[in-house]
Amino acid sequence: MSINENLDRNPLEPPNGTSAKWWAMLGVGLGVLMFTIDTSILNIALPTLVRVFHTNFATIQWVVLSYLLVVTAVVLGAARLGDMLGKKPLYLGGLILFTVSSLLCGLAPGDYWLIGFRALQGLGAVMISALGAAIVTEVFPHSERGRALGIIGAVVSLGVALGPTVGGLLINISGWRTIFLVNVPIGIFASFVVIRSVPPSIRNTKKQQFDWLGALIMTVTLVCFAVGMTEGQNHGFTNSRTLLLLAIAAVGLVSFLWIESHLKQPMLDLQMFRNMQFSLSLLTALLVFVVITGVIFIIPFFLELVLHYPTQKVGLLLAVSPVLGGIFAPFSGNLSDRFGTRIISLIGLLLMTVGCLAISTFDTHLTELGYIVRIIPYGIGFGMFQSPNNSAILGQVPPERLGIASGLLSLSRTLGQTIGLAIMGTLFALLTLSSSSATDVTTAPPEALVMGVQGTFRIAAIVMFIAAVLVTFLWRMKRDESK
Repeated sequence: MSINENLDRNPLEPPNGTSAKWWAMLGVGLGVLMFTIDTSILNIALPTLVRVFHTNFATIQWVVLSYLLVVTAVVLGAARLGDMLGKKPLYLGGLILFTVSSLLCGLAPGDYWLIGFRALQGLGAVMISALGAAIVTEVFPHSERGRALGIIGAVVSLGVALGPTVGGLLINISGWRTIFLVNVPIGIFASFVVIRSVPPSIRNTKKQQFDWLGALIMTVTLVCFAVGMTEGQNHGFTNSRTLLLLAIAAVGLVSFLWIESHLKQPMLDLQMFRNMQFSLSLLTALLVFVVITGVIFIIPFFLELVLHYPTQKVGLLLAVSPVLGGIFAPFSGNLSDRFGTRIISLIGLLLMTVGCLAISTFDTHLTELGYIVRIIPYGIGFGMFQSPNNSAILGQVPPERLGIASGLLSLSRTLGQTIGLAIMGTLFALLTLSSSSATDVTTAPPEALVMGVQGTFRIAAIVMFIAAVLVTFLWRMKRDESK
């Protein structure tokens, strides 16, 4: 193709041949980027929103929680519908809904309006989150799956890194509404690209019914679990309301599993979990995100309260890990296509273990260079782990189950974050307060905070090592099967 022909083509028209899959990657990648940025971009705007809407922090927190609860609760239902109705139309619908609701968030006249519009935005985001990886897996051939998922992994890391930085920049330049309105032109462009470039999805040709009862029970279960973990973090895990919510979640889970095991067309086919490669890979992903959330939550306390760094510097230092992960994710995807997913995932987990041990040496004399050197193996390790593990999970299911597998992958992320925030946060608080007479982490002396960080990340290193042992077991199992 000549340069002139390339210039004359409509930029929204996907080229023929192998280039079409890269246009599909662009459309899906933009959606994933918006979703991941919006998961974290609002945290930095919460103090501004309290002031603008003349409300309190407990109320404005629901701007974040309403989004996350919808994303967590509806993910399996969206994934199942993707397998039934086709992934492209649902992904496109989610992208359009996300774009429209971003506009509504940017125009919200009050705090309760914003909370409602954020829940609507979460409904669009869950379709992006649940089906993005599945579409990429379908579009790219098996030999390039690791590479393609590596690029998506890089986009996720980029979104995590850019969220707080871009949010702070936009708020300073043009106000809080811009953090939502900026999604509108990007979403419109991404929608056109998806329409033109993503091929029709692989669907099950059998007549199917949606499991509404299972979807309802799973939604109630996940909402009660997420709210219960949040209540536990805020009011303690012996609080009566916390215990009630977690008890409802436990009963809901048992009921869901019983119902799904007796239906001919369940929302979640439990037979999938008989595959050890699939099940343990999901468990490994959950463990990793438990630790990752702990890093995101705990390290800012150390940097601000012990080293007394300004917020801007803290934001830049926190970006080091996801940026490194984004750089190495495509690289690890390529390596997994050549050498297999398990060995590359294992290297990543071992690097994360080393990184957690390095973070556990933080002290009051830590410098910026010392922080970067210690966080490097952790960031590279996450980039090395994520793409091959995602590829291993999606490679274990038939094409007509890709949607629900991608949804479970997304759920492992959100559940890991929910569990990690509560457990790692509680562990950090207990270790910090046990080393001082303070009643709150924010009033604890620097020495106690250092003890809290060091103890928490030694335990995090043990969790990462357990994950590495699981992957070693899977690697040996796969090697024995191939003999």
